[in-house]
Amino acid sequence: MIRSLVLILAMAAPVPALAHNIISSVFPSGSDIEGEIGFSSGDMATDLLVEVFDEAGNKLGETVTDADGFFVFTPTQPVTHIFRGDLGAGHVAEVMMPAAEVAGLMGQEAAASKAAASVAAPTATAGLSGLSDQARAELATMIRTELRPLRQELSAYKNKNNLQTVLGGLGYIAGLFGLGFYIAARRKMEGGK
Repeated sequence: MIRSLVLILAMAAPVPALAHNIISSVFPSGSDIEGEIGFSSGDMATDLLVEVFDEAGNKLGETVTDADGFFVFTPTQPVTHIFRGDLGAGHVAEVMMPAAEVAGLMGQEAAASKAAASVAAPTATAGLSGLSDQARAELATMIRTELRPLRQELSAYKNKNNLQTVLGGLGYIAGLFGLGFYIAARRKMEGGK
């Protein structure tokens, strides 16, 4: 009986899935939009054609990812930008940057964004007031470059450790306890006869 139970448990045990999630994100980078596309396994999409569309489906342009899975796109219209990259095997990365953020990149901030920027600007630039515009741009480029690996790791971590994984682990633990109580109760009933 115990052998059959162990066999059933071995057959019902989960096997590691070979599937992986797509990691894709976009963020402001000076007057450009910078983004990344890859897989949660850490493999990044290299030399991938990324097409850019507006909400109506009109093509705004295209770009290609570099060796690290990053791409840069310069917006020409203050509209919502949707970035799509076909990774093959049914994997399509799609990520969006809202029109308000794109307008902000182009210096055409919306009224709500201007109010928030006017409050945040004095504290953000207070320490950088002695720097020239070129030095600020170089500093911003260095910071973006240094933050790239951190963004990748954070995206991979979020995709790997989601709520479903945690709840699944708790379910397995509860199931093992239930199985242990069942076996103990069966032994007690058989021993009492």
